Amino acid sequence: MSALPAQGNAPCPLPRVTIQFCTQCKWMLRAAYYAQELLSTFSLSLGEVALQPSTGGTFIVTIHHQPRPRQDASQDGGAPPSRVLWDRRVDGGFPETKELKRRVRDVIEPGRDLGHVDRDHAKEKEEGAAAGGVEGGKCEDCAS
Repeated sequence: MSALPAQGNAPCPLPRVTIQFCTQCKWMLRAAYYAQELLSTFSLSLGEVALQPSTGGTFIVTIHHQPRPRQDASQDGGAPPSRVLWDRRVDGGFPETKELKRRVRDVIEPGRDLGHVDRDHAKEKEEGAAAGGVEGGKCEDCAS
């Protein structure tokens, strides 16, 4: 018997994160690492972190989150809205773990303090902009 209610019965299902990664680029371990970090940090706030194999240099992290309904709002029963948290092609390379955690937090628990992850965030942001951004992520196997 499961201790957690089925998501179909829950009034507000827990968020689901998907990490779509390129198998040609051999990014599965990187995707699994991010999944582990998110599950460790948001252990009871996330319902699932799923790894989705893909090709073509893809590395996209998406969150599917149903905001808590207001008392006066009616539920439409549709699929939860999705939001891309990181796209390698758009955001440039791969996220630092801290940044990915911040982006997840900002969607599911905006008031939550992430402790050391939040310290000196403004300073790191300035230094990162001055240094030219994050590491690349070119793939010779799939030419992307």
